[in-house]
Amino acid sequence: MNGQDPLAQLRDIHLPATGGWWPPAPGWWVIAALALIILAALIWWFRNHHKRNQWKRQARTELAELARQAEHARHEPRWFSELNSLLKRVARKTHASRHPESMTGDQWIDFLLETLPKDRIASRDTAEALAAAPWQPEPNLEPRDALAFASLWLEAQL
Repeated sequence: MNGQDPLAQLRDIHLPATGGWWPPAPGWWVIAALALIILAALIWWFRNHHKRNQWKRQARTELAELARQAEHARHEPRWFSELNSLLKRVARKTHASRHPESMTGDQWIDFLLETLPKDRIASRDTAEALAAAPWQPEPNLEPRDALAFASLWLEAQL
């Protein structure tokens, strides 16, 4: 090799060092901000949805508890009163403009029957006995019949 040869003194091509992963490019900042906004919106929506439907879960839980107590409630007006109370609370939530909490007697019975699904056959006798049972010393309605009617009505409302 000749020391006078300028080509011999050249070094191989060296690539520049790559940039690190930090800080990210501006596009990644925009994507991260959008992802955080979407995540916050989803959390907010889920919490509101969960809170809005809490009364439905409570109604189903209370109906299940009343069903569990039904075998011992054959002649207890208090059980029928609690069932009617549950129906009125749900009616107040679903039909607030009609003020079902103040309905009694035939008005309450008519309300229960007209808010049932149209394709369901409901017995007016069962609705009448359900409405009257809390006021009778020994209700003449079987708790399983009352539960069947109440379940049908509640599922139509929920």
